[in-house]
Amino acid sequence: MIMSVGRLTVFAALLASIMQVAFSRGAGDRCFCQVTGNLDDCACDVETIDAFNNDQLFPKLQKLLESDYFRFYKVNLDKPCPFWTDNNQCGMSSCAVQPCSPNEVPEGIKSSNHKSVTDSQAEPYGRGPADVDVVVVVVVSDVESPDAQYVDLLLNPERFTGYKGPAAWQIWNSIYEENCFKPFTVRRPVYPQVFRSGQGKDARQTCFSCFSSCPGQCVEKRAFYRLISGLHSSINIHLSARYLMDDNWFQKKWSHNVSEFQQRFDSELTAGEGPKRLRNLYFLYLIELRALAKALPFFQQSSFQLYTGQPRKDQAHKELLLEVLRLADTFPLHFNENSLFAGDEKEAGKLKEDIRLSFKNISRIMDCVGCFKCRLWGKLQTQGLGTALKVLFSRRQIDDLTKPNVPRPAFQLNRQEIVSIFNAFGRISTSIKELKNFRSMLADFR
Repeated sequence: MIMSVGRLTVFAALLASIMQVAFSRGAGDRCFCQVTGNLDDCACDVETIDAFNNDQLFPKLQKLLESDYFRFYKVNLDKPCPFWTDNNQCGMSSCAVQPCSPNEVPEGIKSSNHKSVTDSQAEPYGRGPADVDVVVVVVVSDVESPDAQYVDLLLNPERFTGYKGPAAWQIWNSIYEENCFKPFTVRRPVYPQVFRSGQGKDARQTCFSCFSSCPGQCVEKRAFYRLISGLHSSINIHLSARYLMDDNWFQKKWSHNVSEFQQRFDSELTAGEGPKRLRNLYFLYLIELRALAKALPFFQQSSFQLYTGQPRKDQAHKELLLEVLRLADTFPLHFNENSLFAGDEKEAGKLKEDIRLSFKNISRIMDCVGCFKCRLWGKLQTQGLGTALKVLFSRRQIDDLTKPNVPRPAFQLNRQEIVSIFNAFGRISTSIKELKNFRSMLADFR
């Protein structure tokens, strides 16, 4: 019996629907089956982080980041790429960044009064014999650049812009191949299209993860790799959660793209690497959460202000900031940074220098990103991570802040660093929150 065209069309649609459900059935397990329990190199577990972030910290942190002090970030998006000739600028409107006009930025932020502590009180960070326990993380800052402009982060959110392909791949390939201590035996393809070209299992296994392939690697280098991988995972979650699903003359609509999330994190589609990337995200969360908790004495100083020129709002926002930090300090299973650089002093010094140079290169690579909105958020999150590491390894200097006999504490943070570390952690906190949403969406296919 010959089936009519109409019935054939209905049957084809039904078959496609069944195949989609079959493909997605168990997809939540494939993405999240290993994202549970204790994290490597930590005394913490995923479930504790989920509950703490989603139920307690996330709402307060998001409210803080909407305040004037944290929404305006100064950045130079016109720096040339220092590593290769950059002819791959994104021309789509979604890649563009709209800088602030002078009257949009609060006067207090533009004036010299926004400095957290006056220069007469501060010593330059990272100098002097007392700094032997400090990793001086160098992040190339734009704050003094004559071409830097203020950007309203709330009006230029991180989301999928359409920037992809070989140019985008080159950025991450350069980071992983040259600057994250990935073993020479592990190779990434020049462009991920090889995964679809039938080159076999060996090609698929080259992508993204060195962690499972370097059991003999020292904990410091392994941790640095996991931080970069976690940052990459966080960015990919944001791109999947705010994906451009509808683009026409009348509207642009961003929403969750479950298929895109699966392409990046499903174990079957990533040769088993997707869940490991998500675990690295949790590791990054622990590092930056610990840094914020350790920085509490700095922000508690009476001399510190979130200065925008609006005294009542500034005081209210400082109180909210301290509430967030005190909450962070109550987290029961903080990362123990004392486990890092705890060996031979000479070897520890060499490791610190290796990490410093690698981080500096990664921050400069961000000037090679062809999408300006992606460049903005890449630069901010890189600086935020660098600031977190600066805090984490300034133990003696932060301890000095609470000692009455130390008139000129060495540890300081400028406004650019403060804005970057809180917004960077805000991005990671949002990623953890979005994982809950993707779990629910994937579960709906069961």
